[in-house]
Order: sequence, then structure tokens, then C-alpha cells
Amino acid sequence: MPINFSIENKPSTIDGMGSFALEKITARKKIGNLEGKIISLRLARKRAKELKRVSIVEFGDGRALDATDHSNELKYINHSCGPNTYMRVAHSQVEFYALRNIKKGEELTCNYGPTHHDGKLQCQCGAKNCKGFL
Repeated sequence: MPINFSIENKPSTIDGMGSFALEKITARKKIGNLEGKIISLRLARKRAKELKRVSIVEFGDGRALDATDHSNELKYINHSCGPNTYMRVAHSQVEFYALRNIKKGEELTCNYGPTHHDGKLQCQCGAKNCKGFL
């Protein structure tokens, strides 16, 4: 699936690289699908333990999407406790949608929810409602 808006990856103030809108994105619009390889949940969790930065989304059915090696610009959407996108996981797809209007140049962020970090990784999002850890 293509990305429906122009996005660029560049250094982020949150963490590493980030995904940034090159145009305005209207609230509730589908931004695009995260690309990757579908792997077993067992392999996904093994890989998550070995990597510092993980691009893996679990489906809840014994499988996961691994966007570590073969992905697109959406791979670099960073976590935020006050996000401007949300992730929809359904039918072996990981889709991103705008929660609100996103300005040109704004970094795309998503609340990851529960992660393999188990609340032990310090959050760097800087949001007013930051929970402090992932």
C-alpha cells in the first residue's frame, strides 16, 4: 500500500530518526500502511530482545509485522504520549491515520501502547501529559 501523503525522514528531537509531513494532513485521513515482513510472534520477540530500536508490530494472532529491514518512511514514526496519529492493526496490515490536522513540517507521532520495553525505557516525547516511560 502506498503512503497517501508526502513524508520525509530526518533526525528527530524525540529519538533517532523521525517521520515528518511535507504537506498538511487533514484529521482522520489515512496516512498510509507500514511496510514490512510478516514473521512469527516467537521470532519477533527474539528479535526485539536483540535490537535497541525495534520496528515490530504484533497482530495478536501469533504473527507480527517486522519493519526493521524492509519498510517505508512510516517506520520512523516515534512514540508520543500526546500523538498526532494513531495506528490501526487489522487484516495483517498496520495503518496510520491522522488524529488531528497535522501541519506541514510537523513530526508524525503515535502512542505505541504496550511495548516490549515493559515500562523500563524512559520516554523522550516531551508531551505535557508524558507518562515518563515506555
